[in-house]
This record gives sequence, C-alpha cells and structure tokens, in this order.
Amino acid sequence: MSTVIETSYEKTRGTFLVPHIHQDFYLNTSLDMIHTILNVVFPLVSIILFIILVPVFWLFNLLRFCFKYVYPEKLAGKVILITGASTGIGEHMAIEFAKEGACLALVARREKQLDRVARQASALGSPNVIVIPADVSKHEECNRFVDQTIKHFGKLDYLVNNAAITTFGLFEDQTCVLDHASVMDVNFWGSVYTTHFALPHLRKYKGKIITICSCGGWFATPRVSIYNASKEALLSFFETLRIEVGSDIDITVVTPGLVETRLTNKEVLEEANAQWVPKISAKTCAKEIVSSIKRGDKYLTVPSWMKTIFLWKTLCPEIINSIMNFVFISWPKILSKRREISQL
Repeated sequence: MSTVIETSYEKTRGTFLVPHIHQDFYLNTSLDMIHTILNVVFPLVSIILFIILVPVFWLFNLLRFCFKYVYPEKLAGKVILITGASTGIGEHMAIEFAKEGACLALVARREKQLDRVARQASALGSPNVIVIPADVSKHEECNRFVDQTIKHFGKLDYLVNNAAITTFGLFEDQTCVLDHASVMDVNFWGSVYTTHFALPHLRKYKGKIITICSCGGWFATPRVSIYNASKEALLSFFETLRIEVGSDIDITVVTPGLVETRLTNKEVLEEANAQWVPKISAKTCAKEIVSSIKRGDKYLTVPSWMKTIFLWKTLCPEIINSIMNFVFISWPKILSKRREISQL
C-alpha cells in the first residue's frame, strides 16, 4: 500500500522542478545541521581565540592608555556642542571643556540657566560660547541648533548627547505607561535626531560623539523601568553606529552610576530606599568624562567600581536580580509595615 502525496510541480522551460515541500525539507535539514555543528565548534573556537587574543588586546589597550595619558588630546579651539547643558553633568562638562579652552554651543530648554553656565564657562577660559534654547525631543529644533552651531563656528568637532529626563515609580503604579513617549523622545530620539544632523559635519572634521547613557542600560534597577529602557536603546544604537561610521568618527559611550543631580533628589532616593547608595558628584563625573575623552576611550563607567556589578550581572544574573528585588522592593515594604505598626 502506498501513500500518494499530491504536490504542485512547476514547469519551467520544459523541465520539472523539485516539489516545494521537498525543497523546504532539504533546506531546513541543512540549516539544522549547520546550527548543530556551530553549537559545538563555535564555543570551542571562541575559547581558543579568547586565550590567544584577549591578552594581546589588553596589552595593546594598556600601551595605548599609557601613551594617551602622557600625550592626551588637546581640546583648545575645539567646537563642542552639549545638549542638556543647563544643569548636572552637562553643566559641569561645559565648565571642564571651558578650562581646556574649547568653544561651546550650549543647548537646553531653560535659557536662564544656560546663560549662567555660559558666563561661567567664558570666565574659566572658553574663547567663544553660544547659548541655544531648544527642546531635543523635537526633530526640527535639533536641526536648527546644529545649523546654528555650524553657522556660528564654521565646524563641529565634538557632539555631547547628554539631555535626559526620567519617570520614577513601580511600573504597575506609575503613569509613565501612558506618557512614556516623553522619556523616549528626550533620552533616545533627542540623541538620535541630534546625531543625524551633526553626523555630516563630524565626519568632515573627523569628530567625536560622546553619549551619556547609564549603568541602568545594562543593570536593571527597579522603579525606573522606562528610563532604563531608553538608555539601553541608546546604548544599542551607538554601538551599532560605531560599526557603521568606522574610523571616520570616534564614539565614547559613558555609563554613569548614581550621579548627584536634580534627577536624584532626596525625596526620590528615600522613596526608592536608595539613599544609602553611594553617589558621585556631577562635577567629579564630568571631570572623569573629559579625561576619558582626551584619552580617546571607547567606553567609560564611572565610578569604576560599577564594572564589578556588570560582571555579577553577566555571570550570575539570578543572584543579582534577587538581591535587587529584596533591597529595593521587599525591604521597603517591610519597613513600611513596621512604621504602620509602630504608629498604632
């Protein structure tokens, strides 16, 4: 007894093609075999290459670091555009760049604060500072302030994507699920828009892009889920862009830990039970970033001890997630219940 399988044959130039069902079978079988081989071979080859190449890579980076430490890049006369320059990290980066003699284009929504930062930068050594009030979440405004920078200075050497906002609270409680577009528009699209318009000018002068991401981009911290997602998107975008632009434009990705800014005020930290977490000042963070830029670093995590958490997150994610849940979710609930009982 034979089973007849009806299949459609296609006739082309007098010859019959293999049935589609057979083609799919052979293709899927071949792909499965390829992946089976790669599952065995690729890890072994990777381990061997790690043993050989990683020490060489580390040695190269060490020598490069030593050279750049002795002969850092000069920033005098460089034209640097900084978004979110009115407060926090952006403000202090403007001050540090001014001390190096750089020309500055300062962008933020609050003009009065920008004027204050501009006056301080001029007093500290910047030969030319312009203030451009703008909202980075708006496509046309990003185009405008990049154009104004080029018209005023005639070039652009560095772009610092720093502007950011955040929402705070547990995802199930907060309203950010309804208005999350504002966070993504500023933190992600604001940097993407600005980079898009600045890219031709940066490429022309072999410039640099410095993007302020966050450790929250790779280290999940409770109560800032949408903020973390925006920073992870930013991190992924600029790592991809680094490959696309190759050696034409250098890109430095900065992942700060908890920095003392208006986004990390006392009330927010107390509500999150995070007031005990060591903070770094915006001034110290900005100094580290500028030093890193002068060395030509590709990545910077500040404070540097946060890199250890990255290793824990990579190697033991279940452990670190359990600790984070207890410290930032369970323990605050326990404390809250104790307060309620004591007040009875």
